[in-house]
Amino acid sequence: MRFQKTCLYCENELIGRTDKKFCDPQCKSAYQYQQSKKHPERFYNTVDNQLKLNRKLLKEFNKGGKVIVRAELLKEKGFNPNFFTHYWKNSKGSVYLFVYEFGFLKLKEHNVDKYVLIKWQDYMSKS
Repeated sequence: MRFQKTCLYCENELIGRTDKKFCDPQCKSAYQYQQSKKHPERFYNTVDNQLKLNRKLLKEFNKGGKVIVRAELLKEKGFNPNFFTHYWKNSKGSVYLFVYEFGFLKLKEHNVDKYVLIKWQDYMSKS
């Protein structure tokens, strides 16, 4: 049986256990980071990262509880309306898409795409 004799990351000689692969936690972490960069991002990570970005942007642009923002402005910053966590339909039949507690409704005003941004309210759970 052949044993690893050098660190997989820095290639320094290993001292200690025969099954040791890294000389310290920093080398192990750096190696794992290097390996993750070689492989395409997993689908879960892609979705999770986009949801986090969408939530951050909706929160950033919605300081007043309910605002209207040009869709172009959000999309320039990386917002993608295809990624959301749930929806809510109001009494008028409009469907708001939500990213956790922040929601948006696409509308067209004077031939310009916009989003109405809202925050989740307790009464929305009752519908």
